[in-house]
Amino acid sequence: MDAILNSDQEELLKRTRDVLGQLRDVLADTAASAADRAALAESIRQLDELFLLVVAGEFNAGKSAFINALVGQPLLQEGVTPTTSQIYLLKYGDKTEQKPVEKGVWVQTAPVDILQKISIVDTPGTNAILREHEALTAEFVPRSDLVLFITSADRPFTESERGFLTQIRDWGKKIVLVVNKVDILTEAAEKEQVMAFVKESARNLVGEISAVYAVSARQAQQAKSGQPQMWRTSGFEPLEQFIRETLDDDGRFRLKLLNPLGVGHKLVKKQLDARESDLDSLKEDSQLLEDIERQMTYYDEDMQRNFKARLGEVDNLLYEMEKRGNDFFDETMRIARIPDLIRAKRMERAFEQEVVADTPQLIEKRVSELVDWMVEQDLRQWTAVADHMARRKDDHLNRIVGEGGPREGTLAYDRQRLIESIGAATRRAVESYDKAREAAEIAGAARQAVVNTGLAGVGVGLGVAIAVAAHVVWVDVTGVLAGVAAAVIGLLILPARRRKAKRELEEKLADLRSKLMSSLMEQFDREMRRSARRIEDTIAPFSRFVRAEQEKIGGQRQQLVELEAHLNGLRAQLNVTG
Repeated sequence: MDAILNSDQEELLKRTRDVLGQLRDVLADTAASAADRAALAESIRQLDELFLLVVAGEFNAGKSAFINALVGQPLLQEGVTPTTSQIYLLKYGDKTEQKPVEKGVWVQTAPVDILQKISIVDTPGTNAILREHEALTAEFVPRSDLVLFITSADRPFTESERGFLTQIRDWGKKIVLVVNKVDILTEAAEKEQVMAFVKESARNLVGEISAVYAVSARQAQQAKSGQPQMWRTSGFEPLEQFIRETLDDDGRFRLKLLNPLGVGHKLVKKQLDARESDLDSLKEDSQLLEDIERQMTYYDEDMQRNFKARLGEVDNLLYEMEKRGNDFFDETMRIARIPDLIRAKRMERAFEQEVVADTPQLIEKRVSELVDWMVEQDLRQWTAVADHMARRKDDHLNRIVGEGGPREGTLAYDRQRLIESIGAATRRAVESYDKAREAAEIAGAARQAVVNTGLAGVGVGLGVAIAVAAHVVWVDVTGVLAGVAAAVIGLLILPARRRKAKRELEEKLADLRSKLMSSLMEQFDREMRRSARRIEDTIAPFSRFVRAEQEKIGGQRQQLVELEAHLNGLRAQLNVTG
């Protein structure tokens, strides 16, 4: 091919090879099927071979008879039954012979002038009895440079022909329609009606058709075999003229390049559609991750608000204790109660009964409820994440067509594997969640925080720690009471001592309140961070996968868009030069 090209054609051929080579590299990085990659590779290889003319149609449309008429020799067997059970590749040769070259394909050589510039493919019928014949025909379509589609005048445009023409159209092939056996139509009006039907059907089904010809292959053979009077009525003259003009050196070059460019364009569109679908799916994955992140934010806000409300209940218990203490001092630290003040043990019991009362037990209960609530909310958040991931998996699986599921190495396969692993991790986390153990750990940490303040000793419960702390308050207050008893004569001192006792109680309880609240808040914050970190660690592989795939597929999409522009430019240039 290179030996007969001018400089402009050489440049077009080089650019075509470069663009198709880039597409081949891009397809290698995508989930393109092996069949698609093979079709492109075969089209690139065909650039170095003779022009390939593929003859297709139903088995009884007269394809073999048409080829015999075209080459002027009875090279192929003809009949009313499916005689072509193989694909025959007609090539130029010094002698006439047939030999198999690969499964289902035979090479037929003959010393025929037309075969010096083009190779012709005779295919099994689109409605052949053996389905593998149709598959072989479909495999040859992407390799063709021009398709002559033969339909029969007695039943033009059957259902199988329509389906096969759609496949040819999808590959972007140049199609010439040939209505064979028009000699069976005795009336001119009948012939015109059939041709009008074929043209209209072709236009609706395929769009642009290069040409439509009405011929009689039988009459053409007769004309070339000693009956020249049959040539005019055979209709072969306009067809052969079209072939000569279309398949001259420039025409063959143009169609030769348009073939792989059409294949490349089809594959680019197919991959672009796949990339768009993948990006849409990844957008849904990103939305899922954003939903989880948003849920985590709302969860944290709700937890903070509810925790402060529950903590306020504990705080109120200490405020109520302080109020009872103030009332106690107002009631006891007055002149009429001086005899009682002197009895320290009695006053201590009264202080414990009236002021301390059941505050330690209530605080223990409130903190226990607070801890249980934290554990329950943490478990619910894990369950919510697990449900979200499970729904995403179900949504994705519902989009998969076919029983085989996604192929290994594809976006769908990798996503499904990751979602399944995350779902398994969340299920394990939920199923193995020991509420009692979690609650005990949090409560223990809160109790230890109180112990660490120095208000109570090691090995006591939270309520006992509060009671001990309250007793420490009383010991300090009794020192005040002793001073009051010793200065009983100084009656003016009593109000000042009462104020001091209240202040001492307020300060001690404020210190206890501050340390208890801060220890619980620290433990709460620690648990919130731990819960968020566990969920983030579980989701992290999927999040990284989505970001990486978006970057990779976005890059592939950009490459494909650029290749599509190059392919369109080359096709436009070839069509202009044609």
